[in-house]
Amino acid sequence: MNPSTAQARVLVDELARNDVRQVVLCPGSRNAALAMALHHAAVAGKLTLHVRIDERSAGFLALGIARGTGLPVAVVCTSGTAVANLHPAMMEAAHSHLPLIALTADRPIELVGSGASQTTVQHGIFGALVSTVDFPMAEPRPGQNAVWRGMVCRSLRSDGPVHLNVPFREPLVPDGSDDWPESLDGRADGRPWTSVAAAGETRSGATEIGHLGERTLVVIGDVAPEIARATATFASAAGWPVIVEPLAFAAGDTIGTGSLLLSAGLPPALRPESLLVVGHPSLSRGVQRVIRETPVVHVISDHPQWTDPQHQADYVTGPLAVDPPRFGDAWLSRWRDADVSAKSVVDKFLADERWPTGLHVAQTLIDALPYGSTLFLGSSNPVRDVDMAAAHRADLRLFSNRGLAGIDGTLSCAVGVALSAEHGYALVGDLTFLHDINGLLIGPSELRPNLAVVVLNDDGGGIFSLLEQGSPEHADSFERIFGTPHGADLAALCAGYRVPHTLVDSAAALRDALAPADGIRVIEVSADRARLRDLHSRLRSVISEAW
Repeated sequence: MNPSTAQARVLVDELARNDVRQVVLCPGSRNAALAMALHHAAVAGKLTLHVRIDERSAGFLALGIARGTGLPVAVVCTSGTAVANLHPAMMEAAHSHLPLIALTADRPIELVGSGASQTTVQHGIFGALVSTVDFPMAEPRPGQNAVWRGMVCRSLRSDGPVHLNVPFREPLVPDGSDDWPESLDGRADGRPWTSVAAAGETRSGATEIGHLGERTLVVIGDVAPEIARATATFASAAGWPVIVEPLAFAAGDTIGTGSLLLSAGLPPALRPESLLVVGHPSLSRGVQRVIRETPVVHVISDHPQWTDPQHQADYVTGPLAVDPPRFGDAWLSRWRDADVSAKSVVDKFLADERWPTGLHVAQTLIDALPYGSTLFLGSSNPVRDVDMAAAHRADLRLFSNRGLAGIDGTLSCAVGVALSAEHGYALVGDLTFLHDINGLLIGPSELRPNLAVVVLNDDGGGIFSLLEQGSPEHADSFERIFGTPHGADLAALCAGYRVPHTLVDSAAALRDALAPADGIRVIEVSADRARLRDLHSRLRSVISEAW
C-alpha cells in the first residue's frame, strides 16, 4: 500500500470514531487519496458523504450540517486556492463556536515556494481564529498509525473549528496492495484512539446575583435552546421580563414585542435598573442602547469570548447556579401590559399597510409553518423582520449565521441544516440568494433536503435603506453604491439549476406555497424597497405614541 492511501484511510477511520459522521468533499487531484478513502467509508456505512464542486458552498454546507446536528463535520478539499475558499465558513464557525473541520490536502514541503502548481503556504491560512494542525508526511515505515490517530483526537478538542493540513506525495490513488509495515487498525469496539473527557465550563456559574434587583430585564440572544428555556424559567420565578432574539424563541413565554419596545425607546416606567444578558444578542440597536444605559450589566456566557462590544459588563459568569430571587409580579406585569398594547398597535399598523413588506412576510411565514419546522434566517433584514413582527413560536428550530452575521453561504448552510429536518424552510433577501446561488447546485447522486427557500426580492440591499447612508441627504449616491439594484430574473436562474420556482403576490398565496413538499423549491415575493425606510420610521412612531 502506498503511504498516501495508508494515511488517508487511517485519518478517515479515526474521524468517524470521533463522531464525524458527515463529510463534505470537493473533487481535486491532491486530495484524491482522501476522496477514495471517504468513498470507501461511505460505502461501508461509516459515514455519510456529500459532494460539492464549489469549495465555498461546501464549507457552508458543512457548517449548516454542524448547526443542525450539533456534531463535528469535516469539509475536504485539494491544495491551493481551494483551501482559501473555505475561509468565510471557518470564520463563521469560529465566532459561532461550531465544530467545523477543514481537512485540506497539501503538497510536499519541498515544493512550497518552488513555483509548483497549486502550491502555497497553507499553515495558518485561516488566520488567528483557527489553529492549523500540520500532519507529517507519510512514509513506508512502522510507528505512524498511533501518531496519525492521536493527532486527530487531540486536534478535535478545540472549541470551534480546526484546520487539519495533510501533505500527500504521489502516488495519490490505491495501488491494489494492502501490505503495510504495521497494523493500521484503530482501537477495539470502534472507540477513538484517545478518549478525551469533556471540558468543564470555561468559567464558574453565577453564585451571587444580589446586584440584580426587582427591576431587572433579561435579554437572550443566540444561545442553545436548553439555556434559553432554563433562563426564561429562572426569570419567570424572579418576576423579570424576558426579551429574546429569534434564535432564542425556544425560551417560550417572553415579551413578544421586546425588540420594537427597545427600538422605540423605553418610557421611565419600563427602564431597567439592571440587565441580565444571555448568549450572543446582535440584532437590535435598541438592545445595545439599553445595555449602554442600564447601571448594572451581568453577562452569562459559556464561551471565553463573551458578547460585550460596548465593554459595559459589570459581571461575566457561566450559567446561573443559584435559586431565583422572588420579587413578585409587579415589574413583570408592567412589561406584559406594554407588550399587549404594542402587539395591538403592530397588528393594526401592518393590517393597514399594503402587502408585502418584509415585516408582512416574516409574520405570515412564522404563522404558517408546520409544527416543529426548521427555519434558517438570512443575516440581513430577514432575521430582523422576524425579530420585529413575528410570533414567538417555541416549537420551531431557528438558525442563522450570527457569529459574524455575513450573508456568505446562506443557501448552502440552509441546505445543511435542512438535511437533519423533515421539512426545512429558509427566509432570505435577494442579494443573499444571489450571493450563494451555487448552493442550489447539487448533483443527481447527492442527498437533497426538503427545503422551501422564501426570497423577499426588493431588487437590492434593503438593509442599507435603514442605516445612516439611507437618509435623504445621501440620495444622490445611495442607489448605485448601497442600493445596488440588479434586475436579476430569479425564475430563470432557478430554471437553470432545475429548481422549482413560484412567484406569490398575496399572503394567502404564500401560505399555500409553504405547504410541505419534497425537494428544494424557491418561493419569491417581490417587494418595493423604496417604502422601507419610511415604513420602519412610522412603525417606531406609533409604538412610541402608544405610551
